[in-house]
Amino acid sequence: MSPAVILATAGAGEIPAWLILPFGLLLLLIAVMPLTPPPVKHLWEKYYPHVAIGLGLLVAAYYLARIPEGGTLIGHTVQEYFSFIVLIGSLFVVAGGIHIKVKGDATPVVNVVYLAIAAVVANFIGTTGASMVLIRPWIRMNRIRVSGFHVVFFIFVVSNIGGALTPIGDPPLFLGYLRGVPFFWLVEHVVVQWLVTLAMVLAAFYAFDTWSFRRMPRRLQSEAAQEPETWRFDGATNVLFLGVIIGAVFLPERFFLREIVMLAAAAASYRTTPRPVHEANAFTFGPIKEVAFLFAGIFATMMPALGYLAQHGQEFGFTRPLQYYFASGALSSVLDNAPTYVNFLQLAQTTAAASHPAAFAGQSGAAAVRVLLQHQPQYVIAVSLGAVFFGAMTYIGNGPNFMVKSIAHDAGVHCPTFFGYMVKFSLPILLPILIVSGLLFL
Repeated sequence: MSPAVILATAGAGEIPAWLILPFGLLLLLIAVMPLTPPPVKHLWEKYYPHVAIGLGLLVAAYYLARIPEGGTLIGHTVQEYFSFIVLIGSLFVVAGGIHIKVKGDATPVVNVVYLAIAAVVANFIGTTGASMVLIRPWIRMNRIRVSGFHVVFFIFVVSNIGGALTPIGDPPLFLGYLRGVPFFWLVEHVVVQWLVTLAMVLAAFYAFDTWSFRRMPRRLQSEAAQEPETWRFDGATNVLFLGVIIGAVFLPERFFLREIVMLAAAAASYRTTPRPVHEANAFTFGPIKEVAFLFAGIFATMMPALGYLAQHGQEFGFTRPLQYYFASGALSSVLDNAPTYVNFLQLAQTTAAASHPAAFAGQSGAAAVRVLLQHQPQYVIAVSLGAVFFGAMTYIGNGPNFMVKSIAHDAGVHCPTFFGYMVKFSLPILLPILIVSGLLFL
């Protein structure tokens, strides 16, 4: 259960609004420090683990001292962070042992087809798994003209929007499945909206990529168009380990069984992968180290933000699906989208119960979710798509986003800054598409 949900139901003390400031400060530092002069930037690169952990410890200290059940909340947050980083880290290690060799330079049409297939794959191995496996060949197949927008649209499609159809696709949907949403319910209800949203994003990418392709010298354009695309797959054993990790998601939470299986698969993958495969992928632990420290701080400092939402969410007065779509989406842009989804799903049940008191009488847990699906299915659709789609609005909206950015950066790709990502791409391109999608279907 999300710590924010526990807070809302345990009679905990009031969360002061000012306690959200460490979270805002950490986000500001993540956004601003890479833009500072080299001496300051180098200091940040050296000490960002200390800053992230330090801000997290400040919030934890307040919870222990002033918040009833504070120790329990911190314990659940640590458990969620541990599960998160084990999943991300295990997939990172296993994906690092899979090398897809690409010969040929991708044209815009080939790139669109690749992203479309990757979006489908994300529903079977998760947005995290698909991102970790497919980002390196994506960079290699565009090696002559790879640019920041290639990374950004990969995050849009593969790391977020693609995984909106199944509980395996994205963590918030898996939490919905655990709470009573049937496995194939979203496939039955959102596939048209998913297709339309995905098509609009791919159309925008095609426009960018066509412009990039036409800027290439004519000789390179001709060679890219005529050279056949050939693929070679190394590290096939790691596909088995990838399957073990995905399967472990469905194991019981008790005794950290899921995490133990994932870590064992990652360790076995790392030990059995031939060194040439790791060298071909330029594999290092640098990206996962950065994600681990920054998200440790994010998980700790966002506790007050989620707790405040749990305590005051009903004051927002949401009664329409579109309100849930944009509200859950806005918070999923800067908060982890899994606990945000849980809070808004709970809020939707409260709203629906006010309109259908007889149906919800005596219902709780999975039974209450089933009643919600029967009487207000649009609420669940809105919360689900808002949490998944809007996770692409920033680098920290969803776990794979920052990982993809780190891998691309290590591969020498010039990625947009935190603000550049939003100002150049997510706000002017993605946000209007998501608005149109919401207005059309909700």
